[in-house]
Amino acid sequence: MPAPIEDQHMSRLGRMPSRFDGAEQAGQRLSKTFRDRFQHREVIEPWRRWYKTARWQRLREGVLIRDLFTCKKCGKIESDTSQLVGDHIVAHRGNADLFWLPSNIQCLCKPCHDRIKQAEERSGHHAS
Repeated sequence: MPAPIEDQHMSRLGRMPSRFDGAEQAGQRLSKTFRDRFQHREVIEPWRRWYKTARWQRLREGVLIRDLFTCKKCGKIESDTSQLVGDHIVAHRGNADLFWLPSNIQCLCKPCHDRIKQAEERSGHHAS
């Protein structure tokens, strides 16, 4: 008597490799790639480390307070400061004077920063 159809399908499924085989190793390789990329960027552009300093955190907080936690692009008031960005109006490109100048920093919500401001920078426009 032939095996029931369910048994035939299960035996075939048992031989198929999982779609997730190797996913953990791929994730580890991917995270190492990103880690290496960011370390490389910090070597080439050492000013990126300025964003990790207590001085930058204080300056960012002061700008958010000055701008009343309001996005300068869309006018959204955001109480969750993790959703706000201290954005440089004129790209500093490693110029310490421009980087630390409070009048060169504005409050933007993350969607505006990630969408509008980044598009402006890619196109070469730096309007506030």
